[in-house]
Amino acid sequence: MASLREFDYGTLKRENGRTVREFRITAGTTDIALNSAVSFNTWNFNGRVPGPTLRVTQGDRVRVLFWNNGGHSHSMHFHGIHSAAMDGVKPVRHSTATVYEFDAEPYGVHLYHCHVEPVTRHIGKGLYGMFIIDPPEGRPPADEMVLTMGAYDVDEDHKNEFYAFNGLPHYYMRQPIPIQQNQLIRLYLLNMIELDPVATFHIHANLFQVYRTGRTLIPSEETDVITMGTAERHILEFTYRSPGKYMFHPHQDWIAEAGCMGQFEVLPV
Repeated sequence: MASLREFDYGTLKRENGRTVREFRITAGTTDIALNSAVSFNTWNFNGRVPGPTLRVTQGDRVRVLFWNNGGHSHSMHFHGIHSAAMDGVKPVRHSTATVYEFDAEPYGVHLYHCHVEPVTRHIGKGLYGMFIIDPPEGRPPADEMVLTMGAYDVDEDHKNEFYAFNGLPHYYMRQPIPIQQNQLIRLYLLNMIELDPVATFHIHANLFQVYRTGRTLIPSEETDVITMGTAERHILEFTYRSPGKYMFHPHQDWIAEAGCMGQFEVLPV
């Protein structure tokens, strides 16, 4: 469950009076078990699917030292604002390296992914992750966590057979996410499901406030279901008043029942 509340702030440096955050990212391959009978060979960043959640503050200088050890050409394309030279579209060949460097802007919830064609295949194999740029003034204290929706086309028929939050189907049903009663939860949510045009996200017995793309400090709406296309992402905030277990899942039932389903376990204070 480490990826849920784990944020990679990089190596902090000061250069010419500026804050620089340096990250080391390696593309590779790893086999993961989707269930007791099915394994899947992932292409990934730093040995995990999704890749590490990179986190900086608006105005930081971001430096990514990228090494491709994945057996195929890969790259890292960041969403946000940067120059064409740093856009991560150019393939990086196996056993070679490159450096991506840019200023972190604007604040919000962004992402990174491989942009080598066919992009659907590279993302579907696991080459994606979240990139958070915090506003300079920060946000109020909260229990912060990351949920990334993904999918697996195990037989390469251009249809997904398994779905997951944070890489592993059904994981948060078997191991519910513990949260405290009356604690403000700040959920960074990203949809990286390929081959399905949209997915919703729903929590049981509650409503959440929506900060679309994390680009505001004031919520734009309150609801209990949000619809997201591939690569769409938001911040959701909510509080549970009563102890117990509460499900969360897409309301496309075939996606939920094929692995993209979990529970919050609200613990009494």
